[in-house]
Amino acid sequence: MAFAFALLATLAPLSTVDAAGVSGIEIGDARIVVRFDDAVATASSFALSGPDRIALDVPGADPGRAAASGGPVATVRQARFDARTTRIVFDLASPVVVRSGSFAPDGRSLTLDLAPADPDSFGAAATGARTYYKPSVTAMAQPPRSRYSLTVPLGPPRNGLPRPKIYGPAGRPLVVIDAGHGGHDPGAISPVSGKREKDVTLAVARAIRDELLASGRVRVALTREDDTFIILQDRAAIARGIKADMFISIHADSAPVDTASGATIYTLSEVASDRQAQALANRENKADIINGVDLGGENKEIASILVDLAQRETMNTSAQFATLLKRESAGLVPFRTDFHRMAGFAVLKAPDTPAILLEVGYVTNADDVARLSSTDGQRRIAQGLRRAIEIHFARRMASR
Repeated sequence: MAFAFALLATLAPLSTVDAAGVSGIEIGDARIVVRFDDAVATASSFALSGPDRIALDVPGADPGRAAASGGPVATVRQARFDARTTRIVFDLASPVVVRSGSFAPDGRSLTLDLAPADPDSFGAAATGARTYYKPSVTAMAQPPRSRYSLTVPLGPPRNGLPRPKIYGPAGRPLVVIDAGHGGHDPGAISPVSGKREKDVTLAVARAIRDELLASGRVRVALTREDDTFIILQDRAAIARGIKADMFISIHADSAPVDTASGATIYTLSEVASDRQAQALANRENKADIINGVDLGGENKEIASILVDLAQRETMNTSAQFATLLKRESAGLVPFRTDFHRMAGFAVLKAPDTPAILLEVGYVTNADDVARLSSTDGQRRIAQGLRRAIEIHFARRMASR
């Protein structure tokens, strides 16, 4: 909460004189009512997972007073998202989705109707936004529209996936590091420090890149080098598009209790190792497909066999690397006792690229947050990965 107040204080000068203000928020078991001190024309809501929350963006409005929690809402935060938009975040104590929403005729209140949700339906809700408009807003006090129009050619859309920069000497094995989340998806947010998962993962990914390049034994590429959003199915596809030899996705976990700590390695399996692993996979997955497999010349039966055989071998290699990483990180990175878990993570489903998802720690744990935010903590994670990666590729070359 202190982070929210600091953020509000920092952004207060951006307030506009004639903007409507949030005058109150009422929360019940089945609805949320947001009231404004002047008319508001439009708003949009969307769900975010890990942790579960509902965000409401209100253009032309200023943040208001702190709101009390209630019903399925644990806490409420308000801040300015940009120069003219206020974002209200409802941190959820139990998963609910916005079933419908509507403005009052005068535009001075917005009601969001809520419905209980299970993890799967909440994950589906997190894929898009709902937009609400004040009744008849498009017909109110607008000048007559011109009978003339101007067409501006924009050129053809850009095709294909982004191609990341590849660092390191040619001819070496290529490792792709994927910093989880990014852009409008912050991932988990630390209640301890306000640190966002997307920032933690990017800092760790950069540290890993620098450590691997210093060794000179592999090439490295990052799926994102800045605060960019990449849709889930594109992350592994980017790695496969540049013929990566290994794919490592970096995340930072969250837990309902602040005692959970330590790193966890996840590898692909259609049968989850435990319910917690399955719940995390459900939360992270936005699409559950195998990316970028060019089997156009094969019939469906043969294609299915080829994918299955390739993926079985890849899954075995990934599991072996998980054990190697734990061993080589001893004394550098604290791991959970049950450090290796398996679930159907879509981001790991490239059938011919060994891949792991490394949860480097918990943003809900004060010690983990301090470790992940420090240069030394990030360097230790990178050192453990470097050792494991070098041994992995040395073994592969020896087997040839």
